[in-house]
Amino acid sequence: MNGPPLSRRRALALAALASASVFGCGSNDRTTVRLASGEDGGFYFAFAGLLAAAAAAESDVIRIEPVETAGSQQNLRMLAAGEVDTALALADSAGDDGGRVVALGRVYENYLQLAVRAEGPIKEVSDLRGRRVNLGAEGSGAAVTGRRLLTTAGLDPAVDVTVEHRPLREAAQALTDGTIDALLWAGGVPTGALDVPDPMRLVDLGALAGPMRERYGPVYDLVAIPADAYPGSPAVHTIGVANLLLAAATLPDEAAAAIVELLVWHADALVPAEAAGTQFLDGRFLIGTGTVPLHPGAAEVYRRWHG
Repeated sequence: MNGPPLSRRRALALAALASASVFGCGSNDRTTVRLASGEDGGFYFAFAGLLAAAAAAESDVIRIEPVETAGSQQNLRMLAAGEVDTALALADSAGDDGGRVVALGRVYENYLQLAVRAEGPIKEVSDLRGRRVNLGAEGSGAAVTGRRLLTTAGLDPAVDVTVEHRPLREAAQALTDGTIDALLWAGGVPTGALDVPDPMRLVDLGALAGPMRERYGPVYDLVAIPADAYPGSPAVHTIGVANLLLAAATLPDEAAAAIVELLVWHADALVPAEAAGTQFLDGRFLIGTGTVPLHPGAAEVYRRWHG
């Protein structure tokens, strides 16, 4: 599938990035921070581009260099290996890294979305028994969350379903073609990379939010996807998973503080235009990074901001 046209905000962000790369924008005096993001067309990718553009325009401390990836798991591996300085990841993918990885903030909520063909027999997750299911790209957070979702619904991911891991656009085309039966991803509402054709519909996952929370902890929330978030789609409930902006513990305090200052003071510029229905950068939640401790440079900014 081809992606949607660039939004004006995203086009401006990418133009700003190109300008920063070509003309320098004083970047020789800035610390370059590599940020592992996600697939082109997804919210991680869009958010990383906007954050980089904001840094180019507003910061004399840092230059952010987004790195396109498959998603959360790959991002965490790259961060642990020192290949990047910062990374976006779903909260349920972030584990105990022995203090090597810390948080800059909880930036927004991803929504689990399970798409099936509109006229098909799949009405709930348990109906996926014996079906072919795409659980996000290899290296994505949806691959982790998807296995947990299937298990909570009483299915063994290794036995009861045929699991595939295709990139989002390819998987959406496979669903349209009938070569898979269901597609799960974690993203914003709507997800820019996915033009949901008329034959698709979203499965309501609301009944599994509580059991997921009981089984795996408070990283899961009950959230609502409004009607017509995708053309003709009804309102459904689903499961929200917090997204964390993470950093290596070795990231200098000054660089960490500069990134958090962008989150705090330039939040409006960091919301992709396609972000209807999702919670971005609310000051009440930025510091809510769960079991992942805040970077000292980030904590200092939050202390000043909250007074």
